[in-house]
Amino acid sequence: MDKPYPPLYYTDYLQLDTLLNCQSRKSEEYGDPAHDEMLFIIVHQAYELWFKQILFELDSAIALLSKDPVREQDVGTCVSRLQRITEIQKILIDQLRVLETMTPLDFLDFRDYLFPASGFQSIQFRLLEIRLGLESDTRLRYNQAAYHSRVSPEHRDLLIENEQKRTMFGAIEHWLERTPFLEFGEYRFWDEYRVAVQSMLGRDREVIENNPTLSDDEKVQQVLELGQTEEHFGAIFDPDRHDALRKDGKLRLSHRATLAALFISLYRDQPILSMPYRLLAGLVDMDELLTTWRYRHALMVHRMIGTKIGTGGSSGYQYLKSTAESHRVFRDLTNLSTFLIPRHALPELPDALFRRLGFAHQADIA
Repeated sequence: MDKPYPPLYYTDYLQLDTLLNCQSRKSEEYGDPAHDEMLFIIVHQAYELWFKQILFELDSAIALLSKDPVREQDVGTCVSRLQRITEIQKILIDQLRVLETMTPLDFLDFRDYLFPASGFQSIQFRLLEIRLGLESDTRLRYNQAAYHSRVSPEHRDLLIENEQKRTMFGAIEHWLERTPFLEFGEYRFWDEYRVAVQSMLGRDREVIENNPTLSDDEKVQQVLELGQTEEHFGAIFDPDRHDALRKDGKLRLSHRATLAALFISLYRDQPILSMPYRLLAGLVDMDELLTTWRYRHALMVHRMIGTKIGTGGSSGYQYLKSTAESHRVFRDLTNLSTFLIPRHALPELPDALFRRLGFAHQADIA
């Protein structure tokens, strides 16, 4: 049977006549064609195409997580979207290896033609950062100026407009805050968890104090470190302390969202929490891969231009290296490992709650 669609030609569908004519070397325009400028252009154009796909996936996931309520099957869809993003990120990191086949001298053959254009002006990458949830006041200053100071007025307005939209961080925080099971009838998990933590820390203190292989100075140091761990746990049990740390910029997730994320992480083996845990793990993977890409990019820039300023006028390598650590969005989720305790030490859940977490049929729960 004939299909109800007209025949389609591969070149027309992918608009290859347009796509493959978008590589114009500036060095050739000025009469001094540099061979490696073609590679430079194509790698960066490929980056922009992948950024477009990442934004497409992020927008989809944010929309699904912004529903009220969020359907269980949509959580699975979001996990799939994040997995796709992380696979793309691995490609982005590998693309740097292709770009590094260009030597520093090869780059100098056409670098002067690029001023003041810079990868810093990639609007899609700035949108990606915004969509993830990187806040303007936490960004490193770009030559003591706002991050959007080096883009066109039209793009600046676009970036500022997008800062007002729901981000992945905001969507995840809101979703976590609506997590059930943190309280179940008269059962208070956090009271039981506090007892388990205090018992664990008490055992750790005994191990340190009774360890014959440690000197007195080493014991003092390890006890001090244990005290710091106890301080970290204090923020979990004290909402006011948690909020104070948020105001100081040391934490970002709300107290309730943090408790929900920790509960999901502790009981990830329960069927109903498996997919939520994979969602949180996907966000950590995405954050780590973006950090890896930033750092690898900084190393490549250092290799190409040393300590020279970038074509956009930034401090080049030093600026890029600094953003790798300071521009992480989901650090609070990564830090949840601080509060994990061994499975055998987890508080035993009430039977009714345990059965709900196991997808028990409603008739069995009654």
